[in-house]
Amino acid sequence: MAIVQELIPMPDAEAVFLRLASLPHCLFLDSAMRLENLGRYSFVCADPFRYIETKSRQQNELDELEAVWQQLVGAEQVETLDGLPPFQGGAAGLFSYDLGYSLESLPEPNQDEFEVPSLAVGFYDVVVAFDHYEQRAWLISQGLPEKEPLARANRALERASFFQQILSAPVSPRCAKPKEVQLTRDQLAEQFEIRGSLTSNFSKEQYLEAVQKCIDYIYAGDIFQVNLSHRLLHPAATDSVDLYMRLRHRNPATFAGYFATDEFEIVSASPERFLQVRNSVVEARPIKGTRARILVPEADLYAAEELRQSEKDRAENIMIVDLLRNDMSSVCEPDSIFVSELCRLEVYQFVQHLVSVVEGRLRKDKTPFDLIRQAFPGGSITGAPKVRAMEIIAELEPTARGPYCGSLGYIGFDGAMDLSILIRTITAGKGWWQFPVGGGIVAQSNPEREYVETWEKATGMLRALV
Repeated sequence: MAIVQELIPMPDAEAVFLRLASLPHCLFLDSAMRLENLGRYSFVCADPFRYIETKSRQQNELDELEAVWQQLVGAEQVETLDGLPPFQGGAAGLFSYDLGYSLESLPEPNQDEFEVPSLAVGFYDVVVAFDHYEQRAWLISQGLPEKEPLARANRALERASFFQQILSAPVSPRCAKPKEVQLTRDQLAEQFEIRGSLTSNFSKEQYLEAVQKCIDYIYAGDIFQVNLSHRLLHPAATDSVDLYMRLRHRNPATFAGYFATDEFEIVSASPERFLQVRNSVVEARPIKGTRARILVPEADLYAAEELRQSEKDRAENIMIVDLLRNDMSSVCEPDSIFVSELCRLEVYQFVQHLVSVVEGRLRKDKTPFDLIRQAFPGGSITGAPKVRAMEIIAELEPTARGPYCGSLGYIGFDGAMDLSILIRTITAGKGWWQFPVGGGIVAQSNPEREYVETWEKATGMLRALV
């Protein structure tokens, strides 16, 4: 039923994004950095035929999304087209950290002055899909939401023609100005000056005290690990598309992305996959353990080896691996869950990480939505046990996380899914750029070292600000 047009010669993914960025709810799932076994595909889509945005913190947010998806797909999922990249149309967008409030009973955040949507998802019938390994790209038009064969074929053709016209037109000059300021400094949570216009919702002393309180909770037996973050804030200095262009060039990442909600834009250089489902195979890639890159090669190699051998960082990673195995066990086939890689080193432009890979097979009576309900938000950015860690996060962090530590990605009409974890992410809106940074706290944590690590993680984003 779908219309597939190969784009010859293969266009640059960035150029396609710039042409489609002015359309409503443009989404760029961008493999801006390619590693040995990651970063093969990128996707650009815009102008969804349906869009859902919620901020209710109620029990029905994910249920509402699944109900619409089921209504569109029907009893039979849309057929996967062989030989093409895995996202061929579907529900895609933002799953904020705050979506967790509709999945668990949690205390409200201390302050939420930005009120970013907890769920913002478009239903996309047209996708420009890139296979960077094969150096090929396709325009895929599904013709949905039409279901009658002739009507669907006609819509698929019309929509493909509409996008082809935009892709073949010159890129129009853009006005790279930020949106008007809608929140004054007086309306923001208390801010502490870092340098210039950059502020944090913690002073350094307050953050060190909060880390120590996390350690105290661990020794009291409340938790094994908790992720604590502080929110950096900077006045918006340009438009969000220009900001993303700077970020992807200065801090490329395997799960980078851009997404426009009604009032906010998500600008991400995330290196972390949350969950992928492909042909019923589930994969999670938790990151725990970080060291800054060092310009001197010998010192950089020493830092990498020190990270590999660090008992504290390996313990962090293994705790989250165990948490993910437990989360996946209720929706995956018995005995299908295994750890295919444990604490392998991945190297990025400004930091290097320990990454593990957990795999399983989704049960036939379960859907990707069931997997999200069980595992969201990711354990690597909450802690273990997860609910108690999230309670402590709500207690200690001064402001709501919003998109930070949520997910960006897709659930295809064919049942495929791929979601990132929104770390190294800037949320642009109401005249501000907000970008929290944090890390996992365990019993062996040193508060001063944990604070320094947050700034190491912020390096790439800070380079994109100016």
